[in-house]
Amino acid sequence: MNWERIPLGPLQTNCYVLSNKEKECIIFDPGSEGNKLNQLLQARGLKPLAVLLTHAHFDHIGAVDEVRARWTVPVYVHKKEKDWLPSPELNGSHFFQAGPIHARPADEFVQPGEPLTFKDFTFQVLYTPGHSPGSVSYYHKETQSVFSGDVLFKEGVGRTDLPGGDHQLLIKSIHDHLLTLPEDTFVLSGHGPETTIQDEMDRNPFLNGF
Repeated sequence: MNWERIPLGPLQTNCYVLSNKEKECIIFDPGSEGNKLNQLLQARGLKPLAVLLTHAHFDHIGAVDEVRARWTVPVYVHKKEKDWLPSPELNGSHFFQAGPIHARPADEFVQPGEPLTFKDFTFQVLYTPGHSPGSVSYYHKETQSVFSGDVLFKEGVGRTDLPGGDHQLLIKSIHDHLLTLPEDTFVLSGHGPETTIQDEMDRNPFLNGF
């Protein structure tokens, strides 16, 4: 299996596409530019099976409806953010002058601690709140990758000044659920380049001395 990072929209939010040799794929956080993403998937000959959201801030959900309209796939989110997709006030689009986002509600809720499986794709769902109340990370053992959304970045962590943010909880989530992963795990963040668990343990100034 292989993953591809696709920065989308004015905030260059990372959408990830994880695909197998049968050209099936899982889409993470389609944040904007739905037509561009759909065209890319079609050009690659990929067939999406699901959309997995790390959380429901506007810059991670802006293309959700365009993607599921084209491919008829279910969208998953944590139940604590079940009302966020249709609400510009909750998803933040109301405050950032990005134009209001009224996406349809998610189709399914993830269950942290339980495996999430689509054919030969299996993920461990990690509950990692702090950036938002329903932030989750998806660990994929086969590619040694964790899709961390806006929880952990290369030498940084997610902002916690938005509604529902909690810096102390965020740092605890990272230590309890991400830094316990194998050190060679790739961290695929919502913004910026990929990193590894080992690099963040060694170099992330926000995590030292916790």
